[in-house]
Amino acid sequence: MKNKLGVFVVGISLVSALLFAQERGRGEGGSRTAPAGKPPSRGPARTRPTPQPRPQDRPQQQAPSPQAGGAQGRHYNDQPGHPDAPHVDRNNQWVGHDQGRDDARFHQDHPYERGKFGGGFGPRHRYRLAGGGPGRFWFGGFYFSVFPDEFMYCNDWFWGSDEVVIYDDPDHIGWYLAYNVRLGTYVHVQYLGNN
Repeated sequence: MKNKLGVFVVGISLVSALLFAQERGRGEGGSRTAPAGKPPSRGPARTRPTPQPRPQDRPQQQAPSPQAGGAQGRHYNDQPGHPDAPHVDRNNQWVGHDQGRDDARFHQDHPYERGKFGGGFGPRHRYRLAGGGPGRFWFGGFYFSVFPDEFMYCNDWFWGSDEVVIYDDPDHIGWYLAYNVRLGTYVHVQYLGNN
């Protein structure tokens, strides 16, 4: 009986030590992404325009490097343990939503061509994906498409079961942000209508 009690006490001690170490790891150096299952309380703030350099201060034009510009060469894992995809930190900072209003990639000649999304926005409105893929996905009769440059950031989404929350993109007219509740990541999406 004493042996069983001793094994039990040692087991409880080990589990307690592991839990304590895990909680310590969440401190300053640990992961600070939004907790899984809890969407951000609000969407991103509008970005401030960056001052344009004067002509005499502009550097000479050079050919762009493969790492410059676009989603292809950009990395988002700003801290150890953070995903290498646009995500939201615990302090409601939308990591990766800093392109600014003048990003030509998000320009649409006819924004809201298929209408505006008529469902609810924000954390009180969770939608379960019902099928499709990044080119066309749906939930509750609403259809969307992921911005093609961001397909790579939703490779691990479960298109038939993940929950998403939709936020309005304050900088890019005609675009929304679909936040994956399970992963804590988001992508730009365009509304395709409700068929």
